[in-house]
Amino acid sequence: MSTTDIRAVHVVLPGDVDDVTVPSGGNVYGRRVCRDLADHGWRVHLITCAGSWPQPEDGARAALADTLAGLSEGAVVLLDGLVACGVPDIVVPQARRLRIAVLVHLPLADETGLAPAVAADLDAREKATLRAAAAVVVTSPWAASRLAAHGLDASQVHVVTPGTDRAAPAPGRESGSRMLCPAAVTPRKGHDLLVEALATITDLSWTCVCAGALRRDAAHVTRVRQLIDNTGIDDRVRLVGPYSRQELDTAYAESDLVVLASRAETYGMVVAEALARGIPVLATEVGAVPETLGRAPNGDVPGLLVAPEDAPALARALRRWLTEAALRKRLRAAARSRRGTLHGWDETARALASVLDDLRGEPR
Repeated sequence: MSTTDIRAVHVVLPGDVDDVTVPSGGNVYGRRVCRDLADHGWRVHLITCAGSWPQPEDGARAALADTLAGLSEGAVVLLDGLVACGVPDIVVPQARRLRIAVLVHLPLADETGLAPAVAADLDAREKATLRAAAAVVVTSPWAASRLAAHGLDASQVHVVTPGTDRAAPAPGRESGSRMLCPAAVTPRKGHDLLVEALATITDLSWTCVCAGALRRDAAHVTRVRQLIDNTGIDDRVRLVGPYSRQELDTAYAESDLVVLASRAETYGMVVAEALARGIPVLATEVGAVPETLGRAPNGDVPGLLVAPEDAPALARALRRWLTEAALRKRLRAAARSRRGTLHGWDETARALASVLDDLRGEPR
């Protein structure tokens, strides 16, 4: 192509974006905006890049370099931060000839469990990549503030929050005993903390389904399974692996409370998915979770927030939920009211299309 298609965007996503065994909020976001941007006048050319991002193998690095080099000068490119941010040596030179926006779901150094030296290296690489990009897209105001440490100009950063699909309210049961934790079993999602908390409230009636990928960190999955067995709650806590969209919808409909014990979150898409069904959320007060949980129009919080890395605090909140009927009633009312304030994916696509429109018109 000798001239740039002025209404085309090349969207570069991780190679596992369609792998149903490792679903993630980032992959859902990427796929949805690829689909919905077409409704706002953009032709999407999807490019998937296999590799162990953000620290890819040589073959993956070479493939990404060839892909970007093959795009016409002035082309608009939306790069997933997981792919882009660890390889500034590939992205920065291309930023001089392409109109590049980087979509950051989680700052690389914020991933749980990284060695300090690795985190520092990834942070430096990410700073170099983002400073060279024409635009940076983040999923929450909190994430925008977090990236201010990278020295980015405020006009360079654009908040485009995920949308939610409309869903029927979950009926809920009076006891509130059925819990759902829809998250990949990784250190960042804190299943170990959740299990420790649940093990201290076995005098109460409850069950907890943990629905999420089991392949992202096999060693951590083994540790969580051992913790479940060692605490004797294997008859109440189930690691069921990733659910299909239909299975997850059913799980939400059957749940009374969504629980998320994360150590880091830049948005918390499952929080919004729970609220879309009027389900209260018990979560750790990290990152953008308080923003995503938000408040009902009357000011009530549609859930409970506890300190991160604090299994006893999580256990106390769980006990309150299970033993205080008035609390359950209030939180359910707030969650159902908050449900009506959420925006859909079309608004997300519209906001992202606006960023791309601005990017197209800017000089390189």
